[in-house]
Amino acid sequence: MTEDSLEQIERMVAGILNEIGEDPHREGLIKTPGRVARSWVHFAQGYTQKLEDVVGDACFDVEYDEMVTVKDIEFFSMCEHHLLPFFGKVHIGYIPRSKVIGLSKLPRIVEMYARRLQVQERLTVQIGDAVKEVLNPVGVGVVIEGAHMCMQMRGVEKKTSFTTTSHMVGEFLDNRTTRQEFFNIISMGGP
Repeated sequence: MTEDSLEQIERMVAGILNEIGEDPHREGLIKTPGRVARSWVHFAQGYTQKLEDVVGDACFDVEYDEMVTVKDIEFFSMCEHHLLPFFGKVHIGYIPRSKVIGLSKLPRIVEMYARRLQVQERLTVQIGDAVKEVLNPVGVGVVIEGAHMCMQMRGVEKKTSFTTTSHMVGEFLDNRTTRQEFFNIISMGGP
């Protein structure tokens, strides 16, 4: 993001503060437009990232044909409908065909797509499709559990409601036993 873009966001935030009846020049708000602009650079950093750069050379030839699961990957994203946060946990499983991915790359893939304006359904599919693209596995499963501030802070104001989405590809979609194994793994407690 350019310096001009940051300044433009700052002006817009100051305008919003003014429009809701605040004084953007009062002591507590003087630096708020700049802080918000810099926050949005972070919130939207996924737009500047590419899958091949995030994964790099972290796919390895390994003879392993059982399920690999990384669960409870924390994420934060911004709802594209209200520009309010939603957050939760992502669980990813895959069955390698001939390659495995460095385990830290799965959270990096999640982060890349979460740091864009999103809906949870699209985020779920994007993560699964990315794992499929880089590994060509036998199957991929992704489950996301999210809390949406647009539903908890405004509108229906249901503070204890959560949304679960899933995306299954290959054996995770076609084989009920594989899918059930994945669900059993992600429902187990951690270490």
